[in-house]
Amino acid sequence: MKLKQILPVILIVMYSCQNASVHTGREYEWPAVSAPVAEKKAKELVAHGDVRIDNYYWMNDYFRKGPDSNKVVQYLEAENQYLDTMMAGTRSFREKLFTELKGRIKEKDESVPYRDNGYWYYRRFEEGKQYPVYCRKKDSPDAQEEIMHDANEAATGKSYYQAAGLVVSDNNQLMAIGEDDVSRRLYRLRFKDLTTGTYYPETILNTQGGSYAWAADNKHFFYIKKDTKTLLGYQVWRHELGTDPAKDVLIFEEKDNRHYINLRRSKSKDYIFIGSELSQNQSEFHFLPASDPLGKFTIFQPRTAGLVYNIEHSGDRFLVRTNLEAKNFRLMEAPLDKTTVDNWKEKIPHRDDVLLQGFLVFRDHLVLVERNKGLIELRVMNQKDKSEHYIRFDETAYDAGADANPDFNTNIFRYNYESLITPSSIYDYNMDTKQKELKKQTEVLGGYDKNNYATERRFAKARDGVSVPVSIVYKKGTRMDGSNPLLLYAYGSYGASMDAYFHRNIISLLDRGFVYAIAHIRGGQEMGRQWYEDGKMMKKKNTFTDFIDCGEYLVKEKFTSPEHLYAMGGSAGGLLMGAVMNMAPDLWHGVVAQVPFVDVVTTMSDPSIPLTTGEYLEWGNPANKEEYFYMKSYSPIDNVESKRYPHLLVTTGLHDSQVQYFEPAKWVAKLREMKTGDEKILFYTNMAAGHGGASGRFDYLKEVALQYAFLLALEGKIE
Repeated sequence: MKLKQILPVILIVMYSCQNASVHTGREYEWPAVSAPVAEKKAKELVAHGDVRIDNYYWMNDYFRKGPDSNKVVQYLEAENQYLDTMMAGTRSFREKLFTELKGRIKEKDESVPYRDNGYWYYRRFEEGKQYPVYCRKKDSPDAQEEIMHDANEAATGKSYYQAAGLVVSDNNQLMAIGEDDVSRRLYRLRFKDLTTGTYYPETILNTQGGSYAWAADNKHFFYIKKDTKTLLGYQVWRHELGTDPAKDVLIFEEKDNRHYINLRRSKSKDYIFIGSELSQNQSEFHFLPASDPLGKFTIFQPRTAGLVYNIEHSGDRFLVRTNLEAKNFRLMEAPLDKTTVDNWKEKIPHRDDVLLQGFLVFRDHLVLVERNKGLIELRVMNQKDKSEHYIRFDETAYDAGADANPDFNTNIFRYNYESLITPSSIYDYNMDTKQKELKKQTEVLGGYDKNNYATERRFAKARDGVSVPVSIVYKKGTRMDGSNPLLLYAYGSYGASMDAYFHRNIISLLDRGFVYAIAHIRGGQEMGRQWYEDGKMMKKKNTFTDFIDCGEYLVKEKFTSPEHLYAMGGSAGGLLMGAVMNMAPDLWHGVVAQVPFVDVVTTMSDPSIPLTTGEYLEWGNPANKEEYFYMKSYSPIDNVESKRYPHLLVTTGLHDSQVQYFEPAKWVAKLREMKTGDEKILFYTNMAAGHGGASGRFDYLKEVALQYAFLLALEGKIE
């Protein structure tokens, strides 16, 4: 997310025998105050003869601007006040944690410049400032700097700010930029003359940030407009620079509101692509020569149920990554003038054991991003002599992938590599000589030394016999006797793979005796396409049982015990948290659920809620009886019972565009109403942010400090 200042006092960990001493602390005394009690207003929800009573449906009112709108804000503020009171004794410790987290960040820093169309582009951070400054230099990285956009100036006086796009025209003189200062992902589109530093008079509201494309004439511009209620991008428009946006021309409209659309320029810059996708189950692309902005887009291959594909231009052909008779995808090619599926010819065949996750095209080379046995592999192919080789990595668990590679006419491939103990590292790789050059490794201040930590990759046996990868990191010298606190993290949805990436904030937990683990559960795509298929729709419960089985494995292997086992997940991973709390409440001592999707049936039954319709093939459509009852059988809020639950911290953002604030708010209210035992339930709403939390590179660390203080308070390690 973001970064910043002040070196913390680093406590040096000493070693004794095989056991590393860690930060010690005091038992935390929770204040004896009563939690807010939400008003109950019974609303009957009926479907397929089934009746559900939602006593907290009124909490939806903030964006509906109904009679309870003010009451919603009052309730959320009361919860924030309750959290402040309950965590008051950790205030100084949270400040210490914040300083510690912030102190690992190099405040004055900049990214590795990348070359595009004669300029070197980069962004830099200034000491003490929250946001990046976007810059470029002509011809050489040593040339005079041009500041394209200073996000710090743009964010002045705003509680939230995000820039997206910053797309430069072919003549290098114009820049389009999308800006969001609410956190609803409705971006205000503006145009800047980079030669004068002035903005054009027109502003286009409610665009899809980053889904922008200049035509080759430096005059026409394509963008996606969003529906302000559902927040779905649904129309592609063409704008002529310097004219009234009211005169813009509608180019494409997606009539099926289950589809997500996107817009981009090809890497070769010869074409503009419009893409439309239905839950990774159906794709359709349209293309237009970038030199012909007033022309008509051509359909590449009409949408067909079950057919997924994406395209890129390469010389006299298009390359097509597709699942056509290939569950793990294969690469095909098509002539420029005959693009329908009957003209596709195979270039890279399908493999049952290797997922073709993506590809990058260069003039003379092709890079395939493959996933084999849960790990990324980068395969380099010479398109002239047909030779090929792999870029190999040494650690047992890691994350790797393509970095910025806008230059089509180059033999240098830039990639990123990191692991649980290796900070993010940018390499330039010569695809002909096979030589690599480390351009930058993220500097972690505060005395971090990767040699003080160890990482492992284990496999936990799921209840149906499947082996689930688990990536683990801990401080060397930690004795695995079951007494260690362990934080288990996962996501497990949408085919998103949660790789073993470097997480500098986790150091604060590792240095205090925690083990950190990532469970690569089904619903992601770590082990191939089938891994995803086996964790969605009518097989969604595999995601939850995998996570539980990973937790039980870590207990069995003495990494921790139920008295010290914690779980964390966000968004769809927050759904995971709610489900495993219901299914195995005694396994966890505490849970952190970030912006959790927990009211599955109600949300999926309301097509007016942002993003609902596009998720039908991920979770199910409640209009279908079988899918309705399956979703209800695991939906966290629908399965809250009168029983003892683990300690719980829930976070959300009032302006969340992905998971609306009222889902966690209702869940917390129902848990408070029904749970037994005296375990704590705390609920925090960022009243000025959305799904990603605070936008500043330092501000978000305050929320991290809160979450860590909660875990450490439960462990009796408050300093």
